[in-house]
Amino acid sequence: MKPRITVITIGVNDLEASLRFYREGLGFPTDGIIGKEFEHGAVVFIQLQPGLRLALWPRKSIGHDTGLVVSPTSPTEMTLGHNVTSKAEVDAVMEKARAAGAVIVKAAHETFWGGYSGYFQDPDGHLWEVVWNPQWSE
Repeated sequence: MKPRITVITIGVNDLEASLRFYREGLGFPTDGIIGKEFEHGAVVFIQLQPGLRLALWPRKSIGHDTGLVVSPTSPTEMTLGHNVTSKAEVDAVMEKARAAGAVIVKAAHETFWGGYSGYFQDPDGHLWEVVWNPQWSE
């Protein structure tokens, strides 16, 4: 299997609230909610970078589509990594997330591996790591 991930879908409880957090709070560009005309079709797509989108889709719709029972969530199942170009940018993004209503789980700090990072949770508890890695170039 050749890796061809084009969409990362995260389940949300309140699509309108998630849209506000990501669009107004974090400034992610999106056309907003589409697919309302379909039962279980309302979704938000956010272009992250060429060839990769973040989808916000109600957890109930994911359950309906997959046939799985919606179960309790755990924020430690995965993290979304947002890599930036400097320590100062980590601090700025963390502050923007806080101002948007994110829960700061771990303030920005020097890491054991030589980088600088912090963690926040979106309104549905999804965990984002904002990180500067001196080993990675932009």
